[in-house]
Amino acid sequence: MEISGSQVIQASRLVVWSALNDADVLRLCIPGCEVLERVSADELTASVTSKIGPVKAKFKGSVTFENVVAPESYTIVGEGKGGVAGFAKGSADIRLVEDGDATVLSYEAKAQVGGKLAQLGSRLIDSTARKMAEEFFSRFTEQVGGSAAAVSEVSSVSSDTGLAADLDEGVAEEAKRIALEEAPGEVLHAIGEAEHKVEEGLHKAEENLEDAAGRNAFGGPMVWGLLLLGALIVVLALAS
Repeated sequence: MEISGSQVIQASRLVVWSALNDADVLRLCIPGCEVLERVSADELTASVTSKIGPVKAKFKGSVTFENVVAPESYTIVGEGKGGVAGFAKGSADIRLVEDGDATVLSYEAKAQVGGKLAQLGSRLIDSTARKMAEEFFSRFTEQVGGSAAAVSEVSSVSSDTGLAADLDEGVAEEAKRIALEEAPGEVLHAIGEAEHKVEEGLHKAEENLEDAAGRNAFGGPMVWGLLLLGALIVVLALAS
């Protein structure tokens, strides 16, 4: 089984490298990891509970770091035994490349399983392994630089569009329809009263503007016509 991929992390390469060598950070990011302790400069012991299809087992084993080229790359090698469930072992080549203020983390992993796990079929094992890899890097990105990336992305959208996020008009209309259909009677009554008051306010504004326009106040009919159009747009926006 082979898995490869890459992840952009909004943090410097030194920060990412430090996190990749931090047992506490890795323990929080590895799905099902209960224990991850450093026993030497290049070796960790681990205890991970994992479920692949119908088989669930606790694996205990070790993780070592090889071919270390700080802060650019290393190879992580691990092996765990899960009793009657079988065993799992493998390795992953990790490489970090600077990309401005961010870091591109790429990986190529190989794994092998035995015992009951091997009887589940490669398709199920591959799917589970990829899911666990995605979950690990999602957690790792959040731990190292995910929060800053999310804030940056939202700020960019806000400055470009004036909105916190893009919203499809069809989705918005459907959500409005469902809300109105499922709203209790009191809410519908309140909405009706609000719409009635908006209509009354618009009618009153029209009368006042027409009266002022007839008296040529503040520029005459042309100016007041533009003001009426602006007021109408504002009221319709509030009503929607």
